[in-house]
Amino acid sequence: MQIKLVILDRDGTINQDSDDYVKSADEWIPLPGALEAIARLNHAGWHVVVASNQSGLGRGLFDVASLNAMHTKMHKLLAAAGGRIDAVFYCPHSPEEACQCRKPLPGLFEQIGERYGMDLKGVHTVGDSLRDLQGGAAVGCATHLVHTGKGEKLKGQALPEDFPAGTLAHADLAAFADWLITQPDATLKSHKAGSKA
Repeated sequence: MQIKLVILDRDGTINQDSDDYVKSADEWIPLPGALEAIARLNHAGWHVVVASNQSGLGRGLFDVASLNAMHTKMHKLLAAAGGRIDAVFYCPHSPEEACQCRKPLPGLFEQIGERYGMDLKGVHTVGDSLRDLQGGAAVGCATHLVHTGKGEKLKGQALPEDFPAGTLAHADLAAFADWLITQPDATLKSHKAGSKA
């Protein structure tokens, strides 16, 4: 049976974003309720992975050791909240490097699909910007915008036409988690229906 997977953006979705880039563990500050939201998803049977552009690496603003320190802090704080992120997939390139993994291109999502051996069609992906969602939509993900980080400026508005069709908007990651946990589990239903036949 396919695992229940959720793909999250990092900066502006899980932690505070910065126009100057999040460059160290000290600058990595979780958004209110975000870690608890991930823990609630975990407890409801969802596996959570991160797909994040980290062009600060390619721009020379911080090194891999600093990025690892940020993620160590994230994992520790998450563990204290009773949650976990299975894996972090990131693009280390600057825009000028013309890679295939920088969102809005789908490379990170393709890597996730390969790692888990699954088609990402219908897998929920959450981000605070258009490019986060375009990357997921390119592989068939169900797209969700949070009104935190860059998404804050779209609060109270209809989503622009360039957003992927069917994108749902949520106040924050906690609101997304509440929504997802209350959705009927189609895989469970079809399994039960099949067992009656």
